[in-house]
Amino acid sequence: MFGGIGTFEMMLFGVVALLLFGAKLPEVARNLGGTYRGLKRSVDDFKREFQAIETYEPKSFKQDKQDEPESSESTAPKFSPPVDQDEPMSTESTVPKISPPVDSE
Repeated sequence: MFGGIGTFEMMLFGVVALLLFGAKLPEVARNLGGTYRGLKRSVDDFKREFQAIETYEPKSFKQDKQDEPESSESTAPKFSPPVDQDEPMSTESTVPKISPPVDSE
């Protein structure tokens, strides 16, 4: 539809811009350029974020298990309850017994 912008069209655009903005044309051009740079930076950041999401491939659980070295020893210490030296160990349960509530009526 549009064949491109030629020399005549560029000159016409420059004259119209000069008539509209006059002495403020450099300031308007700086603001327009800054806006364009900010928009381009935002679009590039957005693209980079989605490329990072597309390239992320989580390992499956099977792969994680295969990567770990097999060892017969456990790395975590085993839990043993503390022994009170003053009291001999009893075979009874150490869970306190709870009495039923008493009605005051």
